[in-house]
Amino acid sequence: MSVEEKRSSDPDRASLWTTRSTSLDVVAKEVQAVAADIEDAIQHAKGMSREEVDDALRYIYDTFGKDPNFPTHTIQLIEKYFDGEAAATDPVEQARLYEELKVEAALVIIDSPYAEVRAVVSAEDDPEMPSFTIRAFIIGMVYVCIGAFINQFFGIRQPSITVDSNVAQLLAYPAGKFLERVLPDWGFVVPFFGERLSLNPGPFNMKEHMVITIMANVGFNTPYTTSIVWVQFIPRFFNQHWAVNFGYQALTALSTNFIGYGIAGLTRRFLVYPVYAIWPRNLAIIALNKAFHTEVNAVANGWRISRMRFFLYVFAGMFVYFWFPNYIMAFLSYFNWMTWIAPNNVLLGAVAGSVGGLGLNPIPTFDYNQLTVIGNPLISPYFTTVNIFLGALVTMPIVLAIWVSNVWFTGYLPINSNGVFDNTGARYNVSLAINDEALFDAAKYESYSPAYLAAGNILIYGFFFAIYSATLSHAYLYHRDAIISGFKDLIRRKKFDKDAKYDVHARLMSSYKEVPEWHYAIVVLVSVALGAAGVGAYPTNTSPAVVLYGIFLALIFMIPAGIILAVTNVEVTLNVIAEFFGGLWFPGNATALNFFKSYGYVTTAHALAFSSDLKLAHYTHIPPRITFWCQMVATVASTFVSLGILNFQMTGIENVCDPHQRDRFTCPGENTFFTASVLWGTLGPARMFGTGQIYNPLIWCFLIGFILPFPVYYLKERIPMLRYFHLPVFFAGALTWAPYNLSNVWPAVPLAWFFMVYIKSRALAWWSKYNYVMASALACAIAISGIIQFFALQFSDIAIDWVPNNIPFEGCDSNGCPFLEIPEKGFFGPGVGEFS
Repeated sequence: MSVEEKRSSDPDRASLWTTRSTSLDVVAKEVQAVAADIEDAIQHAKGMSREEVDDALRYIYDTFGKDPNFPTHTIQLIEKYFDGEAAATDPVEQARLYEELKVEAALVIIDSPYAEVRAVVSAEDDPEMPSFTIRAFIIGMVYVCIGAFINQFFGIRQPSITVDSNVAQLLAYPAGKFLERVLPDWGFVVPFFGERLSLNPGPFNMKEHMVITIMANVGFNTPYTTSIVWVQFIPRFFNQHWAVNFGYQALTALSTNFIGYGIAGLTRRFLVYPVYAIWPRNLAIIALNKAFHTEVNAVANGWRISRMRFFLYVFAGMFVYFWFPNYIMAFLSYFNWMTWIAPNNVLLGAVAGSVGGLGLNPIPTFDYNQLTVIGNPLISPYFTTVNIFLGALVTMPIVLAIWVSNVWFTGYLPINSNGVFDNTGARYNVSLAINDEALFDAAKYESYSPAYLAAGNILIYGFFFAIYSATLSHAYLYHRDAIISGFKDLIRRKKFDKDAKYDVHARLMSSYKEVPEWHYAIVVLVSVALGAAGVGAYPTNTSPAVVLYGIFLALIFMIPAGIILAVTNVEVTLNVIAEFFGGLWFPGNATALNFFKSYGYVTTAHALAFSSDLKLAHYTHIPPRITFWCQMVATVASTFVSLGILNFQMTGIENVCDPHQRDRFTCPGENTFFTASVLWGTLGPARMFGTGQIYNPLIWCFLIGFILPFPVYYLKERIPMLRYFHLPVFFAGALTWAPYNLSNVWPAVPLAWFFMVYIKSRALAWWSKYNYVMASALACAIAISGIIQFFALQFSDIAIDWVPNNIPFEGCDSNGCPFLEIPEKGFFGPGVGEFS
């Protein structure tokens, strides 16, 4: 029986072929681009021996057997195929199974094993296509400088504005096509390389476009150390005017940026080159790139519209629509309709409210931007969206119970605030607990108040502790073989393409020279030296060893957190653990804490972002050495532009960061940063989580988080659905609270199911062609529309004062009404002198 006859006569195997195509013959007629991988796989399978097929199937099972992104049915068929007893009892079925899996094995060899990747990433490459051109470099550098300028200059304004790299990707295409038309073909031969660089090497191509995008990805991020400089410089904070020293700023900023880049390069074996590291966010970026540059327009389930035209239609629709929830009718964004019935009902506002409540609402929003703040349902794997939702849903009753039971005095505070409060229910005034040098003052602290957290905030601290330990144990259980193998290869300095037989992109990239790991090691060493010099040569009152302490934290979590991000599109951020351990290791020293966060938390975040870009270059077949230098140059340019603007702001803007600054450069983020610095660095975590302190029981969450992945791992064999239960992602869902809520995660579930399950299974051709293009169009439209609204109206404080804009923010939902009134004595908790 032929493969085609077998598929048509065996409906029980429909799920496997639905993942690949609903029916090979039908898909071949409807969309040649999607059917091509199946047809090619069938042709390739004809030349495979039994031994080759068996080896490929063992590779699939060993590599993807625990991967929730890989089709479960395929793994089950492989298990059945290698079951000797089943083969002996039913040889006919075994033969049919072999023919089916033979195509599966061939598909993994000639293309990506993931339908998501195959939908947007080409399995072919043209090594002669230029990627690093003069025009691409010029466009990239101009956009990097503009993006760094806007993000730094308007970052201290209330409201702030941020330009994302997707704006640069969108605008790069018309810029590239313009230069293609106006520039002459003048060029020169590069010495030592023998290659010719031309002002106009031909049509503006997708590799040039992606180089510009990668430069924007790294260049639009302002240095984290600018926040440290702000809290040092501002007189009402630390009042350390010497922080205006440009040398100090440059050393610390370059150091934090490039340490992350070096670590990303050193962990390529774990986070970039493995096939399972799909980095879902990159797929939308590539889809937009493909929409601009793909000339073939295959029919997809009857849809003939091109990717580019589809992008423009969706972009235009969302661009216009976003004016309504964002500016004209805010109730569309915060559709807290149940609270309108009784705005001053405390319990109703707390449970059903979308602004400051828990968001228990079946229809909470009509704003796409609201349901993407936690994760994009059109990009993230469906199991990720569901796990996040379940994490929030399961923990919602816990938050409510803590609040109504007044555990840890939470009943006197708003239920879901991320603020820190004193014993009167007011925001914690850190100036009442420190002396003139911003150091801890025990006498003032005891006469003031301990720091208290709202119920939602307490819960997320507990789950932050749990997710850190769970990340380590999860990585050990599910990825230990890959991690151990990666370290062995690193020590033996094996080539990156050792598994190229089963990785088409590794085979394609083998045409280009790789960046040696010692290049990245030098970057790390030089960056450490710069950081140590910046911290040690200036009066920071901080040991240069803080650089090594921070990097040590980053090295522990980089690979486990990176694998989770690459597989699930969920990032485990290290901000809380950096504050926690930084406050313990450097008690009473807020500046030391801030530097520890920079070299621990921020370095890891940068390294993960750089790793994502390296995978983006890998998918789009950009030579690694070009990627290396583009990232390096863009980062240097962005750093110095940001520092230049920073110095102008400090010296050229009158009363900068004053709460009443006339142009609203009030530094709201820096105020929050200062508060966190003092709470964790000056007061220290020991006064909140130490032995005998109010939140000490939350420390047990470290142990709970470490243990829980073990029963989940060993029960998945008995409970197949646990294959899709990802504990760290579930914990990430529990981190939704304070300030977000269910209204930010629940609406994503039906949307994700419709596109990532229903449409994908029933109209694979349509989904492959349009899904990620739609995701990019929506994101770009929201970004561009938001920028125009900001500069045209909000920057000048022009607002529409009417009921559709005001009604969501009236009553207890927005005001954060506490469950209990403050006692008559004027405060809750222990009195003066009763705490320490």
